[in-house]
Amino acid sequence: MIRKTFPVPPLGCNCSILGDPVTKQAIVVDPGGAHEQILQMVEALGLTVVSILHTHAHFDHFLASGEMKRATGATLCLHQDDRQLWEMLETQCRLFGVPYRPVPLPDYWLKDEEIILLGGIEGLAMHTPGHTPGSMCFHFGQEQLVLAGDTLFRGGIGRTDLWGGDYDAIEQSIRERLYTLQEETLVVTGHGPETRIGIEKDSNAFIRA
Repeated sequence: MIRKTFPVPPLGCNCSILGDPVTKQAIVVDPGGAHEQILQMVEALGLTVVSILHTHAHFDHFLASGEMKRATGATLCLHQDDRQLWEMLETQCRLFGVPYRPVPLPDYWLKDEEIILLGGIEGLAMHTPGHTPGSMCFHFGQEQLVLAGDTLFRGGIGRTDLWGGDYDAIEQSIRERLYTLQEETLVVTGHGPETRIGIEKDSNAFIRA
């Protein structure tokens, strides 16, 4: 797998480009607000974006999704339980003082345990509510990789005091879905540095195994 992860504005969300080296198809996860930067990176890698996946519907993770879709024709994907948050983009931006940029509704609603295909690479969409009702993680078992969005951080967990947040739900999601993955699994977090499942099980300040 080709993978490039880098922070994007406005709040340093970690955007990931995942590519199949054979077919040159790509998935962009959480494009944040930097479509030009992302598109330049995709072009430099020689890839074609076919899908745009969102771990959840907070504005800093999908503000550039409209421009990405217009430029690539890729399918916008989100879990149905975050539709209300997606429709609140203008309100979210106003509350955080960020310029509003309209984004169309997702083309496809992701489901729990849905297989994600990227050429010859197979992943799994995991519904992990708590940070938001429709939060998702994307697990690529063969690569020992999980894109956790704002569910799990290095030494921390996602906030549960925003719209639809639920501490009990995020605790269950982390314990039952993420901490059951192989300990060597690399965790790409929604913000900040990467970590590994085994490290968080042993030392996370909020939820330990």
